[in-house]
Amino acid sequence: MDIVLDPPHGAGPVRLGMNLDEAVAAVSPWGPHEVERDDGEKTIRTSCGNVRVDVLLEGSGESVTAVELWWPGEGREADVRVLLDGCDVFATPAENLFRRAAERGRTADTTEPEYPFVPGVSLGFTRRTSQEVPRTAQGLPVHVTSVLVAGEHYYDFRPADR
Repeated sequence: MDIVLDPPHGAGPVRLGMNLDEAVAAVSPWGPHEVERDDGEKTIRTSCGNVRVDVLLEGSGESVTAVELWWPGEGREADVRVLLDGCDVFATPAENLFRRAAERGRTADTTEPEYPFVPGVSLGFTRRTSQEVPRTAQGLPVHVTSVLVAGEHYYDFRPADR
């Protein structure tokens, strides 16, 4: 099975802007899920195969604002491919993902090397784990450990922090 990332619109069957019921219906074919509620915000936690998926309904909690997918972990190969522009996000070296983004006119901001992002579309990545994985000369995992798809202005706050 494949989950195709479609920034800044969604991931697989989950579209940004869906309400809670629509998002739950979208992920239900993957299996069990739970909805966590915290001060109005909601998170749908589920898995598609062994890829963990968090569907975020931030702010008012009324609609999906982001979808984050997590690598299965050390010694486990994903039984679901998470695809971005045809590349398997968890099997393609991060630097190759960023280079391909640049070829498509999207520049990855690596100011925070463990949390690079592509503004405007918005894609966020995590390159952090305590697990034994191949690492770059800088000590970063070769592959990303999560990817987040959100609305085009999701990361607008980050450049101002520099």
